[in-house]
Amino acid sequence: MKRLTTIITLIAGLFTITGKAMGQTYSISGKVTNGIGQPLPVAYVFIADSSEGDSASKQNLFTTTTAFKDKTGSKGRYRIDGIEPGRYTVTAFYPGKKITSRDVIIKDTDLVLNLELALLEGALEAVTVEDVSQETFGITRMRSVEGVTINESKKNEVVVVDDIAANLATNNSRQVFAKVAGLNIWQSDGAGVQLGIGGRGLSPNRSSNFNTRQNGYDIAADALGYPESYYTPPVRALKRIEIVRGAASLQYGTQFGGLLNFVFKDGPENEFFEFNSNQTVGSYGLLTSFNSIGGSKGKANYYGFFQYKKSNGWRPNSELDQHTGYASVQYKVAPKLTINPEYTRMYYLAQQPGGLTDAQFEEDPTQSNRERNWFRVNWNLFAIKADYRFSSRTRLNTRFFGLVAGRDAVGNLERIDRLDFGGPRNLLKDDFRNWGNETRLIHRYSLLGQISVFLVGTRFYNGFTHRRQGLGTDGSDPDFSYLNSDNLNGSDFDLPSRNRSVFVENIFNITPNISITPGVRFEYIRTEADGYYRNLVKDLAGNILVDERILEQRKRERSFVFFGIGASYKSNKNFEIYTNYSQNYRAMNFNDIRVDIGSLEVDPNIKDERGFNVDLGIRGSKDTFFNYDLSLFHLSYEDRIGTVLKTEPNPKFNGLVDRTFRYRTNVADAKIYGLETFAEVNLYRLWAGESTSTRLSLFSNLALITSEYAESETSGIEGNEVELVPKVNFKTGVTFGKDNFEATYQFSYVGEHYSDATNARQTPTAIEGIIPAYHVMDLSAKYSHEWFSVEAGVNNLNNHYYFTRRATGYPGPGIIPSKGRSFYLTLGVSL
Repeated sequence: MKRLTTIITLIAGLFTITGKAMGQTYSISGKVTNGIGQPLPVAYVFIADSSEGDSASKQNLFTTTTAFKDKTGSKGRYRIDGIEPGRYTVTAFYPGKKITSRDVIIKDTDLVLNLELALLEGALEAVTVEDVSQETFGITRMRSVEGVTINESKKNEVVVVDDIAANLATNNSRQVFAKVAGLNIWQSDGAGVQLGIGGRGLSPNRSSNFNTRQNGYDIAADALGYPESYYTPPVRALKRIEIVRGAASLQYGTQFGGLLNFVFKDGPENEFFEFNSNQTVGSYGLLTSFNSIGGSKGKANYYGFFQYKKSNGWRPNSELDQHTGYASVQYKVAPKLTINPEYTRMYYLAQQPGGLTDAQFEEDPTQSNRERNWFRVNWNLFAIKADYRFSSRTRLNTRFFGLVAGRDAVGNLERIDRLDFGGPRNLLKDDFRNWGNETRLIHRYSLLGQISVFLVGTRFYNGFTHRRQGLGTDGSDPDFSYLNSDNLNGSDFDLPSRNRSVFVENIFNITPNISITPGVRFEYIRTEADGYYRNLVKDLAGNILVDERILEQRKRERSFVFFGIGASYKSNKNFEIYTNYSQNYRAMNFNDIRVDIGSLEVDPNIKDERGFNVDLGIRGSKDTFFNYDLSLFHLSYEDRIGTVLKTEPNPKFNGLVDRTFRYRTNVADAKIYGLETFAEVNLYRLWAGESTSTRLSLFSNLALITSEYAESETSGIEGNEVELVPKVNFKTGVTFGKDNFEATYQFSYVGEHYSDATNARQTPTAIEGIIPAYHVMDLSAKYSHEWFSVEAGVNNLNNHYYFTRRATGYPGPGIIPSKGRSFYLTLGVSL
């Protein structure tokens, strides 16, 4: 806490000093009305330095990207900030009205300027106004520099939530991420509580191979000790979802997967209060109520929401009750300084129906033989961000974030091919207490006649996980209390972790078309384990032969430097060839070592994983007709951690009988190669021209991947395919839109792949085996009119029975069937 106070004091002092040293900026605001004093919504207001030309050149303001600009809200109000003292021209435009311009002088105070637009009288020359926003079709890419991040030459995608027709009530990830190439999605959570996505052969398990963030800060359980995300923001609350692949390791952490960042909406800029409500009903008792408020007043902008979700589930024993809330305020302390505190709260209780064997799945995938398994998550996220603009070229951003959370799981974790005859249940409880800070400075400077960009950042992260495992009660209710909390029959460990990082990245624009972006990151990592585990041995009659409590302390420190570099060639704004190389690192964590789940054992000498990502691609667009991104990649994953079947003499029988068990260890080096492609074409505009508002677009998302294990010290692994790597991953769809109506049909196909490194086809426990090829169809539509909207759809249109996951523990073990056909209907209002 003392160190945290010192950091806050230093940063606050820096803001104070720089605020005095740098010049002030001001705002111009006001109201745009018609000739009789009525407000004009969606009027365009532009501000430019009047020294740039005379009034004859002011029509260029409508297409310039450097002018200050805003668009009025429903009450006709506008506000433009960040204006330095000087002489300016303010121009307002509204279709059917006369263009109005005013020359103003900004000295040492904000300016209020109301503008009145009279009705056109007579014929005038045509003026074309280009909207600065770009039609996205639900997917776009990040700019080379956004805020305090560098994205040049990196493979990235941005999902624009408002531009997609999908089942947002259940966070349907198959639809939401449909246009992100190569993602392998676990579809075992029908209510959309937890997101499971992976790519390029990385496990989708709670998206643990991505650095998962919300508004730029961590939301996972413990970034180093337990990097799984039990909390997923409601998609309806999001403005966009940013995905940056392996080359993101330099800026966001060393994970092989890259960055997954959920960006929340802000309150409207020109309204004091806005209320949105969406009420959804659906199959299997689904009820979702999402309500949000937002607005602006003076120097403050606020946004918040509350979502309640309940469901009975597609299978028996699948009840869910979830509550999620969020609040954010952005306050402009000074013209160049903005402070933004945020708080997120999520709680849910879910009954888990358990897994199935292959035979059970073939017989009836809707069945369940576990009614005593429950899961509870309690998530509290805190953050405060500060952003200071020294000038248009230099910006400093710092963010403090913290997590106070817990997840509890109680139930029968025995093999799914055995019935649950009652008795004490296995109870696992994790508590998380984490905090961190990430500070970034970005600066633009002139070099070789071009503008280059320099980024430097630091990251301080302290994680703490308290993990316990023992026997719980013998009932069937959600009771998360231990039978013997002072002497657990499993284990009790404190698992602290520390991370200190410094990273530097720079865009060198060699020519207007060519850039090179090198980067370097220094990492210090320390992981510890302090606690005990019980060694309990019984004979076949249940008599205790050995019962000992073994204390264990471990500590591991490492520090290293890794590098990356990217290059980009842009012949114009609509065509780019890009490539990048980046090293990756994934620290093993002690959190995995002392977990007793069935017959799973962990190699005590398990070590960290290393490797690198390489991308080579082309991407671009053709006007508003065509958008594409094609890339080749290679992921080298050295000392990959996985699970294999191991046989050795059974100590219970003095070594006379062998036992077979699952063993978690460094399996081998994995080599993964692939082609990821995405393309979308607006067929109707090809025929009717750009001026039409009707849209008929077709998209294709195809990934072809090959993989192999090499240099394995475990017999029977070398030459095998890497698990969780479908050779074919294909999604396609067509969207029709007209005015305020939009409908989307989507088809998804994922090829057969293995669930473990041994490439087992089938086992009695159903933990290992193939994931058969599957296909799914979805249909969604939405319509809006002024303040009212309606959404409806059918997921898994053909009611195809399939599964994407074989669980090793919760919520299984065994096959976790995906949801069958389901319907939803959403009614929304906006006031």
